[in-house]
Amino acid sequence: MKISPELEGLAKFVIETKWENLPPKVINDTKLFLMDSIGCGLGGILTDPGKIAITVAKRMGGPPESSIIGVKGKVSCVSAVLANGQLINALDWEALTGHAPPYIVPPALAMAESYDASGQDLIIATAVALEVAMRVNAALASGGFIIGDDGHVRWPDRQGYANLNFGVAAAAGKLMKLNQDKMIHAMSTAGHLSQVLTWVRHTFQEPRGMVKYGVSGWQNTGGVIAALLAESGFFGDPTVFDSDQGFWKFVGYGGWNPERILKDIGKEWLFFKKILFKPFPSCRQFQTETEAFLHIMDTHKLLAKDIESIKIYGHPTFFAPAFTSRELNHIVDIHFSPAYTLAMAAQGFPPGVEWQDMEVARTPAVTDLVNRISYTGHPEFREKQIVRVEVAARGQTFVAERPFNSLYEMSEQDLIKKYKHNAYKILTENQVENSLAYFLSLEKLPRTSLLAEQIT
Repeated sequence: MKISPELEGLAKFVIETKWENLPPKVINDTKLFLMDSIGCGLGGILTDPGKIAITVAKRMGGPPESSIIGVKGKVSCVSAVLANGQLINALDWEALTGHAPPYIVPPALAMAESYDASGQDLIIATAVALEVAMRVNAALASGGFIIGDDGHVRWPDRQGYANLNFGVAAAAGKLMKLNQDKMIHAMSTAGHLSQVLTWVRHTFQEPRGMVKYGVSGWQNTGGVIAALLAESGFFGDPTVFDSDQGFWKFVGYGGWNPERILKDIGKEWLFFKKILFKPFPSCRQFQTETEAFLHIMDTHKLLAKDIESIKIYGHPTFFAPAFTSRELNHIVDIHFSPAYTLAMAAQGFPPGVEWQDMEVARTPAVTDLVNRISYTGHPEFREKQIVRVEVAARGQTFVAERPFNSLYEMSEQDLIKKYKHNAYKILTENQVENSLAYFLSLEKLPRTSLLAEQIT
């Protein structure tokens, strides 16, 4: 049987990676990654997109084998993956590096519970899945932002997260204990069940949809189904990475450099070089600006009623409709609006689902402030990669300037605080403390179902 050498190498990596192969940093980062992602899912329960996902997953039902985060009862592993993918992404608060959490964590969690796996098994499956996804991504040429001399941005033709579906199948297949041949068929079929590259479409979509940059829960179901099919003998596409008509081409990426996939695999963990944990529930493009604004508010003891105007000089993408539209139909409109995000933050709410309360967002106190907020690209962004916030209040102008994307060094204690803030809204106090203890010592947990009991 002819097999793409890169696919065969990835499958071998997934199958052969054991606990002792994981560096301490990978183990610790994976535990925090799981905790943060599931915490975001708990917060997502209180949103309309989260409620919709739960309703659909319950309607789909299936054998009671896997849990929906924060919800009583069980559904099929596929239904749980659909709901949990949408829940984790509902607040736009999950960690970055390709928005991997809503794609990778739900399959690992659902299959670990369904197959009665241990905490160590869950860590291994999540870690190898993230690495597989990153390795495939390293080979893809999707293009980045092109900033012209006038400061305006030319977006790439297409971007998206189809590469993550190889990680989904890897996580599921690892926990199902597929052999190497079946893992190859699972991962190759998952490539055919990837979503199209809609990320750039969202940037120019008016009005904004809840789709954002893809329906992560829907793609997850494809990756899990690919693993289930392979387990039952389904023959996939073992040459999926080969030729000019391979995965990169039929999905729609701009180029393919397969030699990057297996370079130092198992020795160098690409995904874990830097995980960008989000401190605020909003698009990454104005995370730094939000911190600068809150710093000004806190330092000078300002209240929302004190603010006369706010000016933001940030990433040049602020010219795009995703950011400039002030239309407010649902919480995704807040995710991508610097004006609504800062106006809600100014009300004194802690970061979380509170910033996305639609009733509050429509009050005069918020909408009036939104109309006094302006933003554009920083004129020196290309040279200095900096952002600037100016707040006019009490007859003065307060200024804060920061390096762009300088906020993601969240400590373990920061992440614990974030998890608790989300979890206490859904779980009992005992469940919050028990689940937190399980996350931090996950490698000692004999059965993942014990964790599931504490987060539902």
